[in-house]
Amino acid sequence: MPTIKIVLRKTKLTNKEYPIYLRVTHFRKSKFFRTHFNSSLKEWNGKTGEFNSKNDNTIQNNRVLTKYKSRVLKIINNFELEEKDFSFSAFEKELLIITNPLHNNFFSFFSIITSEMLDSDRTGSARVNNDTYRSLKLFNKNSVELNFEDLNVDFLYRYEVFLRKRGGTGGGIGVKMRAIRAVYNQAIKRNLTKESNYPFKVYKVSKLKGTGIKSALDLEDINKIKDLDLSEYPELINSRNYFIFSFFTRGMNFIDMLLLSDTNISKDRVKYKRSKTGVNFSIKKLEPIQQILDYYKTNKLTNTKYIFPILLKDNLTSKQIENRKDKVLTTFNKDLKEIARLCGIKENVTSYVARHSFANCMRTNGSSTEVISESLGHQELSTTKAYLKELGTSELDDACDLLLN
Repeated sequence: MPTIKIVLRKTKLTNKEYPIYLRVTHFRKSKFFRTHFNSSLKEWNGKTGEFNSKNDNTIQNNRVLTKYKSRVLKIINNFELEEKDFSFSAFEKELLIITNPLHNNFFSFFSIITSEMLDSDRTGSARVNNDTYRSLKLFNKNSVELNFEDLNVDFLYRYEVFLRKRGGTGGGIGVKMRAIRAVYNQAIKRNLTKESNYPFKVYKVSKLKGTGIKSALDLEDINKIKDLDLSEYPELINSRNYFIFSFFTRGMNFIDMLLLSDTNISKDRVKYKRSKTGVNFSIKKLEPIQQILDYYKTNKLTNTKYIFPILLKDNLTSKQIENRKDKVLTTFNKDLKEIARLCGIKENVTSYVARHSFANCMRTNGSSTEVISESLGHQELSTTKAYLKELGTSELDDACDLLLN
C-alpha cells in the first residue's frame, strides 16, 4: 500500500521560499507531486508536514493541505477497492482529475468548450452552451463551483425540476441536457474526469421530448400563401418569398437560405450543404423556385454575393451572421403570422412550418417514408418516422370516418 507525506523540498525559489510537495512512496520508490503552496523554513513543521504558528494563515492553509491529503488517500484507497494495480502513472492521472481546480471544475471546462466552438465558427452551438451555462449557474445558486463528480444523477433530476418550475418544456430541457452531456463526454475523452462519474448512463436525455404538435399546411394553404396579392403589403414580400422558397426546396433551413449565393445555383438545380447535418442537397429548380430567384435577380437590394437580402455585407464574422440571422428570423416569423391572417389560415405559421408542410404534402401525395427521408436529408429512417408521426393523424381520421358510412 503506498504511503504519502507532505514535504518541503529544499530547492529555494526566487522569493526565498521553498515549494511544498506531496511525496508518494511505493515499494521503496518515491515520486513527488507539486502542490500550489510554498513556505519559508521558519514557517514549516517538517515532522508533521504542515505549517506552524509562524505562518500568517496557519489554520486555513493546513485545512487545505488536510483536504488535499484526504483526496489523495481516497485515490489510493480506490485502487485497492477496485482491485487495480497501483502505478505512479495511473496515480498521476487520477490526481490530476481530483485535485486540479481548473480541470475538475465543470463550469471552467464548459467555458473552454464554448470558446472552442466560437473559434471553429460553431456559433449556434456556442449560443446554446451560453444559455445552458447561465441557467445551470442560476440553479447552482449563482456559484461556478461544481466538480464533475458532484454533477451526478441526483443533480440532473433536481436541475430538471428547477427548469420545469420555470416553465421549461421537455424539448427545451432536452436541449440544455444534451449540451451538458456533450461537455461531459469531452471531459472524459480528455481524461479530465472518470467514466465511472458519468451520470448519463442512468439519466436518459432521450426521455425529454417536445410535447408540442408540429404544425403543417396542406398544398391548398401553401398555394394561398404563394398566390397572395401583396401589392398593398410590400413589406411582407420578402417573408412570403422565404417561406415559399423553403417549402419548394424541401424545407431548406433559414440559415442555409441566407447563405445561398450564385455559386449554389446552376442552370436547373439548387445545390447546397445543410449547415445542421452536413448533408449535400441537389434540388430541381421548380417554377416557384425560379420565379423567386428571378425576382431577386431583378430586384437586387444589396451589393453582396448572397441571393437573398438578409446579410447586408460580405465577409461577416460567424457571430455577426448569427446575430443578423436572429434579428431577421424574428421579423420573418412575425410577418408569417400576418400572412396567415390575410390568407385565412388558422394554423400557427412559423419559418419551420415550411419544412413540416413539405413532409406532410409528400406523405399526402403518397410518397414512401424512404423517399421523404431522402428528401429531408435524414440520416436515419427512424427520424423520419418519428417526424411524420408528429405531423398529424389525417389517415387515422379518414379511417374513423369510414365507421359512419
